[in-house]
Amino acid sequence: MNYMQLLSYTQTKLALTLGILCVFGLSNSLQSQNSKSDREKLARQEMTGDLEKPAERNDIVTGPAYRAEGSNYFTTQVNITENGENILLDAANEPSIAVDPNNPDRMMIGWRQFGTVFSSFRQAGYAYTLDGGETWVAPEPIDADVFRSDPVLEVDNNGVFYYNSLTYDGFSDFTIDVYRTTETGVEWDEGVYAYGGDKQWMAIDNTNGSGEGHIYTNWNEGFSVCSPGSFVRSTDGGESYEECVAVPGDPFWGTVAVGPDGELYTVGRSDFNKIIVLKSNTAQHADSSVSWFDEMEIDLDGKLAYGYEVNPAGLIGQAWIDVDRSGGPGHGNIYVLASVDRTPNGTQVDVMFTRSTNGGLSWDGPKKINDDFMIDDYQWFGTMSVAPNGRIDAVWLDTRDAFQLSISSALYYSYSEDQGVTWSENERLSELFDPRLGWPQQEKMGDYFDMVSDNEGAHLAWANTLNGEQDVYYTRIIPEPVGTKEPKHTEDLASLKAYPNPFGSHTKVSFTLEKEAKVELAIYDVYGKLVRTLMDTRKAAGNYEITLDGSELSGAVYLCKLQIGTDVRTIRLMHIK
Repeated sequence: MNYMQLLSYTQTKLALTLGILCVFGLSNSLQSQNSKSDREKLARQEMTGDLEKPAERNDIVTGPAYRAEGSNYFTTQVNITENGENILLDAANEPSIAVDPNNPDRMMIGWRQFGTVFSSFRQAGYAYTLDGGETWVAPEPIDADVFRSDPVLEVDNNGVFYYNSLTYDGFSDFTIDVYRTTETGVEWDEGVYAYGGDKQWMAIDNTNGSGEGHIYTNWNEGFSVCSPGSFVRSTDGGESYEECVAVPGDPFWGTVAVGPDGELYTVGRSDFNKIIVLKSNTAQHADSSVSWFDEMEIDLDGKLAYGYEVNPAGLIGQAWIDVDRSGGPGHGNIYVLASVDRTPNGTQVDVMFTRSTNGGLSWDGPKKINDDFMIDDYQWFGTMSVAPNGRIDAVWLDTRDAFQLSISSALYYSYSEDQGVTWSENERLSELFDPRLGWPQQEKMGDYFDMVSDNEGAHLAWANTLNGEQDVYYTRIIPEPVGTKEPKHTEDLASLKAYPNPFGSHTKVSFTLEKEAKVELAIYDVYGKLVRTLMDTRKAAGNYEITLDGSELSGAVYLCKLQIGTDVRTIRLMHIK
């Protein structure tokens, strides 16, 4: 049986078997609950399935790993073999990413690794890169042969990576262990017990304040070894974790973030179907207990929800909270973004955004980020991160380009450079794919993606089925100066041109300077890495032309960036190999 025959056979078998198993398991879970709020929290719980690893596969077939490159992005599969190939009929989802602040070429991605789509057993998969994402290495899972799920990765100021991993005690409770690397290594230690529960998230204080190095993690109280309690803190760099504390309102399906002054924020859905934000000013003080301000209800013109056809056994996305730490005009702003159900307003799922500019005392009205005009499309798995310079990045999966009522989805991106007031024109960054291909235990593609932003762009870890099954991918996104907010230029910065473009052996880059100024002209690849500096000096007014040699360029797409003071102009260069 060849690769495509095996894939077709598997998809047919999955359609007949997995749906029955998932419905049966979910039905039993729901019947055991006594209230609507409990059912809401329990409906999309982690399902353990088989807690022991099944026998090793003897039918492993490999094929090419998926890679793609666009004008301002690069995508590559990371759950691969040691030879860089895809494993047919495995599955991977719920990825999380962390980037070393001291060496951005060093990154980690973790995910739920299913050895086969026919088994619900999963492990703590991960991969690392030491060259900025061009190549990835995927070793054996952490704590191999042990049931693990829901990975969340973070990194501290020293370059130590942390891998927060959910497991099950085999009886009744979900717990978490947090693994660490050294400051420069890529191997994990034995892990530290951190209480925990299902749908957990994690943040590390990297503010250089009194709470630097503190680790915070929260989860869904409904599935936890702690009762009550849905939050823990480590004040010793992950050597140990304090006992659980309760969070008012018991928010779930959300994330945590640290503000510029060490203040801690968490967001999630409450028992009463509200979206709430809570703040703690004491978490950063090791000698103080963690206390929270009263919950702040925010309006996203919808609700966090689950059970839609794009992801039947999972969420349409979790709530994301982040804070501007730029030192610029938005410093201290709090941002919340989520894919929410807006059905009462005539639409299904949109990516909605709100912000607070006064520490959470008040919040702006909700803003829709997806710019389509259809009322029956899904914009799901909305994900947000804030760059050190204050730019806000957002991605999501979008069905707007699918044929008729298909749920085929593509990755979309938008960003804001004015603290969320305006957003760039939505940009599609992938081919369409069917999210139903390769469902493992549950009818879902997980519950979340994860993204980290830097001043040049965004690092995204996400899942899709572009390879014909469910896999994990890394995408580097470099925003271009296009969209609803065009960059402002002064008379000092004339138009930047390149001819020929596309080019082969060479192209001539030219610009006109109206008066004397400091000029920086450089070429970047799709990862945002500097390839070549063409000019970095003070120049008199005049016309300038520089020849770029293409013989030493291996990529297909590059960005040419001209900067004079705060004015920037960028053009895309297409290189014909």
